[in-house]
Amino acid sequence: MSTTAIPSLPLNNGTSIPQLGFGTFKIPPQDTRDLVLTALETGYRHIDTAQMYRNEAGVGEAIAAAGLERDELYITTKLNNAFHARDDALAAFDRSLETLGLEHVDLFLIHWPLPAVGKFVEAWGALEEIYASGRARAIGVSNFQPHHLRHLFADTTVVPAVNQVEVHPWLGNEEVRAFDAEHGIVTEAWSPLGRGAVLEDPTVVRIATDHGKTPAQVVLRWHLQRGDVVFPKSVTPSRIAENFDLFDVELSQADMADITALDRGERIGSHPDEMNNTGR
Repeated sequence: MSTTAIPSLPLNNGTSIPQLGFGTFKIPPQDTRDLVLTALETGYRHIDTAQMYRNEAGVGEAIAAAGLERDELYITTKLNNAFHARDDALAAFDRSLETLGLEHVDLFLIHWPLPAVGKFVEAWGALEEIYASGRARAIGVSNFQPHHLRHLFADTTVVPAVNQVEVHPWLGNEEVRAFDAEHGIVTEAWSPLGRGAVLEDPTVVRIATDHGKTPAQVVLRWHLQRGDVVFPKSVTPSRIAENFDLFDVELSQADMADITALDRGERIGSHPDEMNNTGR
């Protein structure tokens, strides 16, 4: 399948982001190169990593091995929780570029707000400096609630381009998605398959059977049709290919409504108001 079929969403700074990508959360560093290379060979062009994943080096090795033009790729990484102080954030970003072997990334995010630490505004100031330098084509946040974003709006200049938050059929996160949309922020869905838990839901299974698709494909298609950016992760080449095969099916309004109605407010990850672990 041609990668030109992957839709892109416009960001609020005039750039755009591919709506489907490949995630690297919990991929062991020693496996990252080969799996990311498999994803690139499959047709993915958007790769999501993070300093805390400790696999940026493998992502960089895969990029080098793939031999693709840099402007064909969209690379995201995220600030380690330990480095919210301005100088620490700037130095951590420099290390990421060196580890990835890149002169710029397409998107750089604050990974968690860490409200008890209270330095995410300072960290955002560092990201604004990085953005002004051109070494990050866009900047954004991850796991920010509306009240965290309001705090940023009050004390900083650049509106985040992206907010990456937990979203799946059992956690629609509609309040955050609505707030993001109101302020021109694109919502990215991490754990878009609920770490696999939602794939046995009878509603999802029924809709998948109706369309001759797998439950994972149906859930990912639901995300795409409602405007989320998704980057499913798999360590199995066949699943990497399966998660890419989303563009020959269209869910009906009834299908979409049935999946959306599965929302039970059930988190798999930490709540952003309670996550304050800096790793120190």
